[in-house]
Amino acid sequence: MSGKGWGLEFAAVLVGLLGVVVVLGSLVYARTSYGGSTISSQSMLPTYKPGDRIFFEKVDGGEVHRGDVVVFSAPDRYGSSANVMQRVVGVGGDEVVCCSGTVARITVNGKPLSEPYVARGDVDGVHKKYDVKVSKGRLFLLGDNRANVMDSRFFASDHDGTVAESAVRGRVTDDRTTAVGIVSAAIGGVVLALVGIGLGIAAFVVRRRRAAPVAPWLVQQG
Repeated sequence: MSGKGWGLEFAAVLVGLLGVVVVLGSLVYARTSYGGSTISSQSMLPTYKPGDRIFFEKVDGGEVHRGDVVVFSAPDRYGSSANVMQRVVGVGGDEVVCCSGTVARITVNGKPLSEPYVARGDVDGVHKKYDVKVSKGRLFLLGDNRANVMDSRFFASDHDGTVAESAVRGRVTDDRTTAVGIVSAAIGGVVLALVGIGLGIAAFVVRRRRAAPVAPWLVQQG
């Protein structure tokens, strides 16, 4: 086989395999690191509306912080294994208190909590007082629409309403940079795979031309 034909075949295999690896790697990374869901309730208004498509990073519950919006599963509370989305107000060791003073507000470790995200500025919602010391490995979670959500306030008999960190499935993110990067990588992998196929076809054509018999009347006699 000519050097050109061999070179094309080698390039076809190399580029094609690289493309397949990139595509599969992108898909595996996306599946294991991120998830998606569609909002079906009003519990997180006005931050997230019914019908909104959200994406979440699949992180351990121990990695989340106050203010993060998390997706978790609590079938014992909600009668379903479907994911629930709420905001982290307290983490292990925090004391969460509501509501003190003439103006309703939540305090965490004695400090007023700024919550510009709550619906209509109502941080109380149902006029339900509580004083919760969050145990290590657990989270105190509230919805942003405090007047219309079943959150940690309504499960006081179960660990003061807190949720185990192990129940967390991910942290909601509005940053689409990573998602765009994954899609771009997958598209790049497909392009590489197609280039590999093209090189393979070119190598096949070159090999056929080299192997084609020469007409006897074109052969010069010595």
